[in-house]
Amino acid sequence: MHPFAPYIQILGKGRHGSRSLTQDEARTAMGMILDGAARPEQIGAFLMLIRIREETPDEAAGFVQALRDRIDKPAKDFTPAIDWGSYAGKRRHLPWFLLAARLLAQNGLPVLMHGTAGESADRLYTEQVFHALKIPVAQSLDEACDLLAASGLAFVPLESFAPELKRLLQLRELLGLRSPLHSVARMLNPLGAPLSVHGIFHRGFEIIHQQTAMLLEDPGVLVFKGEGGEAEINPEMNSELFISHAADCAQIAWPPLLERRQLKPERLEPAHLQAVWQGEASDIYGEVAVISTLAAVLYALKRADSPHSAVQLAQSWWSKRCA
Repeated sequence: MHPFAPYIQILGKGRHGSRSLTQDEARTAMGMILDGAARPEQIGAFLMLIRIREETPDEAAGFVQALRDRIDKPAKDFTPAIDWGSYAGKRRHLPWFLLAARLLAQNGLPVLMHGTAGESADRLYTEQVFHALKIPVAQSLDEACDLLAASGLAFVPLESFAPELKRLLQLRELLGLRSPLHSVARMLNPLGAPLSVHGIFHRGFEIIHQQTAMLLEDPGVLVFKGEGGEAEINPEMNSELFISHAADCAQIAWPPLLERRQLKPERLEPAHLQAVWQGEASDIYGEVAVISTLAAVLYALKRADSPHSAVQLAQSWWSKRCA
C-alpha cells in the first residue's frame, strides 16, 4: 500500500467507517503532499473527501502547521502588527480595505498583506491594485520586511513564500471546487504578527477559523464575513466579528453605519481609491467601508473598548489621513 493511502482510507471508508483527521494526522498528511510524497490522484481524492463535509478545526490546524514548518523564515527580523490575508478579490466594490490598512500603517501599526491573483477575470485582486497604484510588491518575505520597515505596508504574493500551496490552490480550476486550503492560506501569518485578519465568504467558516487559531495558540485572530469574501466590513449590513486571543474567544455584533444602500459602481477603477484618499473625490460607501473595517481591526487590537469608540477612533484617523 502506498504510504499516503491510509489518510484517504480514514476519510473515505463510508458513512460508518470514516472519520476526520486528528491534528497530528493532518499535519503529517499535508507534509507528505508538500514534500512530493503523494501522487496527484491521491491529492485530488484527499482534498475533495474533506471538501464534501468541510474541514474541521483540527484538520485546518494540522495543515497550517505543515505549511508553517516549510516556510523559510526571512533573514530580516521584522514582526508586523497585523497579518492580512487577501485571496478572494473584489467584484462589486473596490478593495476599500486597502485604505484601512494604509491608515493602520500611517499610525504606527505595520500591515503585511499576502494573497494571490485568482483566475476570475471579473474580479479585482489586491496585487493588481498595488501594481495599478504603483505601490511596490515584495517578491520575498525579506523584501516584505524591508517595505514594512520603510512604509509600514507590504504585499507579498503567496507563490513567493509558499509556492507549493499556490499550486494546490490552482487545482480548483481542475477539480471545479474550492478545497480546505483556500481557508488555510488566510491563516498562514508567515511573519508571526500578533493579530491576523481573515475575511470569509461563506457563513459558518468563522467558527472554524476561530477554533483553529485557538488550537494553534495564535496570539490574535479577527474573522468575519467580508464584502466579496475579503476582510472588509460591508457598512450596509449587520456583521459579526469572531475574535480570539490565545485561549479567549468572543463574538461581537457589528452594526452597519449606512442606513441606505448605495449604488454599485459601474467599473472598478483603482485610481478612485487614491483620489478618495487624497480628498480629490468622495465616495459615501467607500469612506464608510474604510472606517467600519478600520474600527473592527482597532477593536480586535484592543485599541477601543466598544464598537462605538472604535468607530470614533477610526473616523478621527480618517479625517487626519492627509494632515
